[in-house]
This record gives sequence, C-alpha cells and structure tokens, in this order.
Amino acid sequence: MSELRIFYKDKEKEKVKISKNLDILQKIEKKDIIWIDLLDVKEEVETELEQFLKIYIQEDEEMEEIEMSSRYMQTDDSIVANSNFLKDTFETCPVNFIIKNGVLVTVRDDELGTFNDTVKKMFVNTRNFPSGYHVFVALMETRVEYDADMIEDTTELITNLSMEINNTSDHVDQNILIKIKDLQEKVTVIRQNVMDKQRVISNVLKCDFFPKDLQPRLTMIIKDINSLFEYTRFGYDRLDYLQDTFLGLVNIEQNKIIKIFTIVNIVFLPPTLIASMYGMNFDFMPELHWHLGYPFAIALMIVFTLFVLLVFRLKKWI
Repeated sequence: MSELRIFYKDKEKEKVKISKNLDILQKIEKKDIIWIDLLDVKEEVETELEQFLKIYIQEDEEMEEIEMSSRYMQTDDSIVANSNFLKDTFETCPVNFIIKNGVLVTVRDDELGTFNDTVKKMFVNTRNFPSGYHVFVALMETRVEYDADMIEDTTELITNLSMEINNTSDHVDQNILIKIKDLQEKVTVIRQNVMDKQRVISNVLKCDFFPKDLQPRLTMIIKDINSLFEYTRFGYDRLDYLQDTFLGLVNIEQNKIIKIFTIVNIVFLPPTLIASMYGMNFDFMPELHWHLGYPFAIALMIVFTLFVLLVFRLKKWI
C-alpha cells in the first residue's frame, strides 16, 4: 500500500494537521512542516520532495547496506540514518530517517505499527511534537517498546517449550530441536535489530545541533536498549540449556534402546552356546543317543537364561 503523509503545524488552532497531498507544501511554510512519512511512494513523489527540501532520498539497496558509513551520516544541518524495524513475522523492514532543519522524512516499504502508534501520540499530545527531532525520538522510543514486547513474547514461547520438553521426557519429539533452532533465530534477529538502534542513537547523541532537551530521552533509550540486551542474552542462554537438555534426553533414550539390545544379546548368548555345542558333527558325543538329551538341552538353556536374568536383576541393570 502506497501512502504519503505530511504532518504540519496549524498556528491558528495550535494543532498538528495531516495531509496526503503534496500540494499542501505550496500552501504552508517550510518551518511549519514536522514530519513527512513516505510509505512505498512513487519515484516522482520522492523526486519532488528532494527538490523541495534539498535532500537526497536513498534507494532500497543503500538503505540495506550494513557499513556504518551507510547506516549513519551527518552534515552541518542534516542527519541521515538507516535502521531495520522488525515486523510481527520477524522480517526486517529498512527505514531511512532524514532530519534537516527540524523536518523529519521517513522512507519505508512496509506498514509498521511503530509509526501508527507514534501518529496517535502526536494527535493526543500535540505540544510534545514541535519538530521532527521530537518525532524521531518518539519513533525510537516506540520501537524499543515494540522490541521489548517481542522479547516478552519470545520468552513466553521459550517457557512453553521448556514445559513441552518436561512433559515429553518419556518420549522425545524430534521436532523440539527444530523449535529450539527457530527460537534461537528469532532471538538473534531481535538482538541484531536492537544493536542497530543502539548504534543509531549513540551517533545521534554526538550530534551538535540535535536539541539538548531531547538528550536525556535518548540516554534513556540507550539504557532501555542495554536492558533488552540482557534479556536477549538470558533468552539465548536458556535456549542453549534447553538444547543441551533435549540432546541429553535423546542420549538417554538411545542408551535405553542400546541397553535393551545388549540385554537381549546376553540373555540369548548361553542358549546359543549350548545349541552350538550340541550342533557339532562329532561321532562320539555322550548325549548323542541319549533319550533325554533334547529335553536336557532345552532345560539347560532355560536354566542359564533364568540365571542371567537373575544376575541382571540383582545388579539392578533391569
């Protein structure tokens, strides 16, 4: 879905208004523009905004670059930052932030709940969003809250998986290992995205022209991100523990199977030995013409089998 949203200040009513038409730029002053949000818009719209604001909007390939020089750039009057936002499906959506002269421009290709929630905050408390700098900070705060919720959901999945392993200790489900791997991937993706926010915020804190009154909020975001790191580390360690537990249960189950085969082999070893002895083709064998030779051999097999089982029982091997 393609959408253009321009948020600007209405001085007469002291409110924030929204327009979805570029024509509004010709009717308002540039200093009254707070935020321009571009959601998968056409190239013509981007070109017109570049000419109006004297900025450069990056291509998708540039937004996805992982080098630090591509993730954050700063000039005398502008900031360009790229950050990946996670969707509910754990897919990443690159977002390009451009702040110049107090105007924030965001460029993205997918719908994100972070942006919708920030818009709601803007209209609930207009005075807290006098410039694009404030919108940028609010977006980052909301995104960190979303990441925290995703970590909580993942932690709950880990807890449920732990209970599942406890309930299936007698019969190990091979799919559990796949679930553990899937959760490890999710925790890794969350950690990478949280780290990405930390790098962006840390660089913004070094910016000379960023409003000083917003720096405490940026510092608080860094602290929240650090706490999220601890949660992700705990989740990953817990998954490692569950993986070791699962592999231990698999080994126990395999040992039980091997133990059963070993016992069966040992139990049938004496009867096999006796049958082999009496199966020899020698002419002179004491029991060869004995009428009770066959019952004696069978009885001997049963006695030795019972004796072996008794020894195993006394040793508590079975």
